[in-house]
Amino acid sequence: MQPKIELLDGEFIDRILAEAFELLERPGVRVQAPAALELLACSGARVETTAQGEVAHIPEALARRALETTPREFFLYDRAGNPAVHYGGDDVHFDPGSSCVYLLDPDTLEHRPAQALDLVRLVQVSEMLPQYAAQSTAMVCTEVAAESGDLYRLFLVLWHSNKPVVTGGFSAAGGRRMLDLLAIEAGGRQQLRQKPRAVFDVCPSPPLTWTEFAGQSLIDLGRAGVPAEIISMPLAGAAAPVTLAGAVVQHAAECLSGITIHQLAAPGAPVVWGGAPAIFDMRTGNTPMGAVETAMIDIAYAQVGKRLGLPTHTYLIGGDAKVVDAQAGMEAGMVAVLGALAGINMISGAGMLNFLAAMSIEKLVIDAEAIGYAQRLLAGIQPRTPTLATHMFAALGHSGDFLKLKETRQLFRSEQYMPSEVIDRDSLRGWQEAGSPSTFDRARARVNELVATYRRPDLPVSLEHELFSYMEAEVRRAGMARLPGIAETVLAV
Repeated sequence: MQPKIELLDGEFIDRILAEAFELLERPGVRVQAPAALELLACSGARVETTAQGEVAHIPEALARRALETTPREFFLYDRAGNPAVHYGGDDVHFDPGSSCVYLLDPDTLEHRPAQALDLVRLVQVSEMLPQYAAQSTAMVCTEVAAESGDLYRLFLVLWHSNKPVVTGGFSAAGGRRMLDLLAIEAGGRQQLRQKPRAVFDVCPSPPLTWTEFAGQSLIDLGRAGVPAEIISMPLAGAAAPVTLAGAVVQHAAECLSGITIHQLAAPGAPVVWGGAPAIFDMRTGNTPMGAVETAMIDIAYAQVGKRLGLPTHTYLIGGDAKVVDAQAGMEAGMVAVLGALAGINMISGAGMLNFLAAMSIEKLVIDAEAIGYAQRLLAGIQPRTPTLATHMFAALGHSGDFLKLKETRQLFRSEQYMPSEVIDRDSLRGWQEAGSPSTFDRARARVNELVATYRRPDLPVSLEHELFSYMEAEVRRAGMARLPGIAETVLAV
């Protein structure tokens, strides 16, 4: 039995959905993408020109028809074509956070602009950690031209990893180039459609707005057969109602409108009920991603998505601390468990700090241990022996020497999560003799160890040539002379 947490009962979810469908019609949804607006208008939505732009009034019946064609599950595949991540049901997976602009330098503890080599290092570490089922395009490489930045981040991940990827573009044109790159790696558009390796985040703008870029991205991804992950971001108290329930209603309306556009463009294409909501901190004006209320919105909207039978996603584990300290550990550990108990299919955000603006690779390895704890909790308590305990007492009586039993030797690894040395379980004397290292010290050593043992995937020479040639042409078009983060010694060109 998988343990669960739920915050809403069925009647409450029905009320949320009823109000969300009502919002689709009144006030409606602003749609700035002409192609999306045309799809809606031709399918029964009433389009009105207002002072705020074009507004689509989407009938509930139209949105419900879109839900009927939405897949209830799908897989992301690894480089070898094996199903590696299951979106659907209560399966839970984790990946690092995405699109951080800064890196917490482990030596200076300063937040500095992230670079390509930082992303490479993060990918190498994530590749070695089984807690992460997928990679992400986790950092913006500041030395890469902005027009090629989203494409280049994806290239670095594909070059250094075999795992599936959670990604996203910053422009419709950039998104199409990313699909081109994925198709090269997959061996063609049809192969990419059949076994997608990546899912793309697509973000509506709160409240109730689909920009030209986001609306067009939904269409492009749907028609390519590559999964779209709708990332609704209601900001409770600022760009969304202050109540958690009101924010969940807005989230549902934004997701429903996105699914409608997406399914009108490509019925049956895979799409995810995802998000990155937050509360608005009235004292500081910030958006605390580590707040318990933020996690509560996530759990609640995931329940709504599950009620509709849809794959789910959220951003958790990334928090608001500026360095890897007790606050960072408290925020990450608590919400990792909450997200897992909610049965959310993909939980993004590990390694992130400072309201998701910065990444720490050391925090990434600490978060992996919190994820390991959460995964062990999900496995629950199982009856693994003929009797639960009586046969062991029959063998030992009152001696208490359970270390001698074969069951102990056979089962301790399945009964206990065995953390890495990032987690200190030594005696006080042992810890002192090791130099009294802090958790951050141990995490820094763990990062160095993982990077030292990492080996880049073996790609066919022809594929390396094709990927490299494609990227070389793209960065030259953007005015760059080289591919940062790619060691010349590994290039088969």
